[in-house]
Amino acid sequence: MDRTHERLHLLLLPIAVTFWSLPFSMAASVTPGGCGSNVGSLYYSLCDLSAVWGIVLESFAAAGVVGSIILLIVLLASLPFITDKNKRRSVGLHACFLICTLGLFCLTFSFIVGKDFATCASRRFLFGVLFAGCFACLLMQCVRLNLLARRGDQGPRAWVLCLGALGLWLVEVVINTEWLIITIVRYPLSPLNVTGTALGTAANVPCNIANQDFVMALIYVLNLLLAVVVASLPSLCGKHKQRRQEGAFLLITGLLSVFIWVAWITMYIWGNLMTGGPSWDDPTLAIALVSNAWVFLVLYTIPEICTLTQEDGGAPGFGEDLYPSRGVGYETILKDQGAQNMFMENKAFSMDENSDPKVVSPYSGYSGQLRSSVYQPTELAIISKGMGNGNGLHKKSQW
Repeated sequence: MDRTHERLHLLLLPIAVTFWSLPFSMAASVTPGGCGSNVGSLYYSLCDLSAVWGIVLESFAAAGVVGSIILLIVLLASLPFITDKNKRRSVGLHACFLICTLGLFCLTFSFIVGKDFATCASRRFLFGVLFAGCFACLLMQCVRLNLLARRGDQGPRAWVLCLGALGLWLVEVVINTEWLIITIVRYPLSPLNVTGTALGTAANVPCNIANQDFVMALIYVLNLLLAVVVASLPSLCGKHKQRRQEGAFLLITGLLSVFIWVAWITMYIWGNLMTGGPSWDDPTLAIALVSNAWVFLVLYTIPEICTLTQEDGGAPGFGEDLYPSRGVGYETILKDQGAQNMFMENKAFSMDENSDPKVVSPYSGYSGQLRSSVYQPTELAIISKGMGNGNGLHKKSQW
């Protein structure tokens, strides 16, 4: 009897497993609208018309990739036309910042597609690393502005700025590397955030972590973000208008980034559990990536590239007086020439007053001969000559 039950159990178990996996295989085999038959199930979110969020986000991400590449080319092309040495030294930071921003746009696609070992590992490692690179470059820009405010035109050199940003960035690289290795080597007990097509494959991949652990691994990046906001405040008190504007762009970029990070962390940890569950995790992180990357481009990179070819001005107040008056340049030139002419006239009058009074005839330097013509007496000379002859005849008559 026991052997009969064992044989029946062995026969029914494969049948039950087959019927249990049948709905999932049918769901995986059904091609969603908008996707071709040759598109893998991992990439359905890129073309699924029912999941509009994937198509919208990939459009914004693709536009961001193209915009970042164009801005990087413009930045490198404008390098020969930058005359201010302090701005020339910051070009390296701008280039690194654009590369990290380009990486954020590219990383968005890994959150749109399905989950496998490669996409999950890239999500966990590159999310913090790319944001750390952006915030490290912004922090070193704040340090540069503060040093320029104290030293005048003696700003830090380019290699010092790049080395500082590299040091800040490598800290997050080490943190994420250790965290990824430790969690991958450890055997996952149960899939925690398994959604959609990854239900049958995500049990042995790096995506099996709690949302709280993912956020806790980004504490260093949050510290860099807060440091950017705090370090940009002293630059607003400088004497140079352009440097104050640059500090204002840094502050606005930092504040909007803080708002974006608070929003996505709140949704990722608490909001998704009450609304859509784990299925909203990937859209939340993708939206955070695209929105923050566009904030970097629009509010910081584009204004900085537009002002790179302008001189900052050496002395305090020089830049403020020179560049705002470009629209009335002729008026400024006329005022300067008028002041210079008045000074020369006053100097000439003072020299005349200090010299001895001497009556000089206007004809004292007249020699009576021209260089290239025969002498022709004037009326005044004839009258004076006639008066002289008359006096001579009168004297002869007296004799």
